[in-house]
Amino acid sequence: MADLTDEHRAMLDFERVHWRYPAGKESEVRERFGLSLSTYQKRLNALLDEPAAVQYAPSTVRRLRRLRQKRIAARRQSRTSA
Repeated sequence: MADLTDEHRAMLDFERVHWRYPAGKESEVRERFGLSLSTYQKRLNALLDEPAAVQYAPSTVRRLRRLRQKRIAARRQSRTSA
């Protein structure tokens, strides 16, 4: 993925301010993107690994990558402690 599409830019823009929407993230994702939250998350996670995404929204991508790493670490921890 060399360049970002309009949808990719919209996703990154949304992630920058999604907490502002009182209806919640899931309903806003359905309304804006026409996707289920799980499908949106899969697309977003793939987008986070793209260099063009970092160029477009560096602080947002870094924040989301950190959150993703924390979730992965928590899953690993719960598997080893079970």
